[in-house]
Amino acid sequence: MADSFKESALIYHTDPTPGKLAILPTKPLANKRDLSLAYSPGVAYACELIEKDPTTAARVTAKGNLVGVITNGTAVLGLGNIGPLAGKPVMEGKAVLFKKFANIDVFDIEINETDVDKLVDIIASLEPTFGAINLEDIKAPECFLVERQLRERMNIPVFHDDQ
Repeated sequence: MADSFKESALIYHTDPTPGKLAILPTKPLANKRDLSLAYSPGVAYACELIEKDPTTAARVTAKGNLVGVITNGTAVLGLGNIGPLAGKPVMEGKAVLFKKFANIDVFDIEINETDVDKLVDIIASLEPTFGAINLEDIKAPECFLVERQLRERMNIPVFHDDQ
């Protein structure tokens, strides 16, 4: 049975499309006008609105419903330090749970960095993109340091549910 489940799991992750995530538009893109509204020149109006009032970003972009699920792969489930790339399927899995059970969109971000200060700098630089950060599968005690520093630096929620 274990071999059958393993085969099923690998097929699940590869067919019909590799991975578990896709990015889909939320607006119609049926004609030239739609494309002009989505990109240039219409997008400039949303940019100007955000420039004048950054709080409007959640109203005119996906930011308000977008979480970054972020790992460096140093403590992945029962697998240990398998690295960020090998941890990607877990991050995609977490992303689909957010979508399925809370209708929250997620970008999974796998970072090849183990130095706490550098990792914090990288993640903090992503603040304009996300409405929240979910740290995932970062080994202890570094996970506590990363979370604490990010909470001090960022103006969006940061949480780490592996603790």
